[in-house]
Amino acid sequence: MELKGVAMVDHATKADFKDKIKDGLVLVDFYADWCGPCRFLSPILEEIEKEKSVKGLKIVKVNVDEETDLAEEYSVMSIPTLYLFLNGKEVGKQIGALPKERLLAWLRNFSK
Repeated sequence: MELKGVAMVDHATKADFKDKIKDGLVLVDFYADWCGPCRFLSPILEEIEKEKSVKGLKIVKVNVDEETDLAEEYSVMSIPTLYLFLNGKEVGKQIGALPKERLLAWLRNFSK
């Protein structure tokens, strides 16, 4: 989905979360609108999505204030927390906002 030329990352709810992470490489950003580091990270994720910087990567965001059950299920204690899934299986986790190049380096370890 695009809006004014900017790629928009997908959002997940408890109802559709498993479906959204089941295929391919999926980065899930557990965030909150009021979180400063989350606001720092959000445009970086949008750039990565728009540029297709990591082959086959899909980005999904989960608002921890709206999806408390999911945040609890994944033991999210600090935000942003990034989970990386490959075909539905958790393969990586990062806590905190990373600069774009460090985030890309981490993600590329898992891409094909």
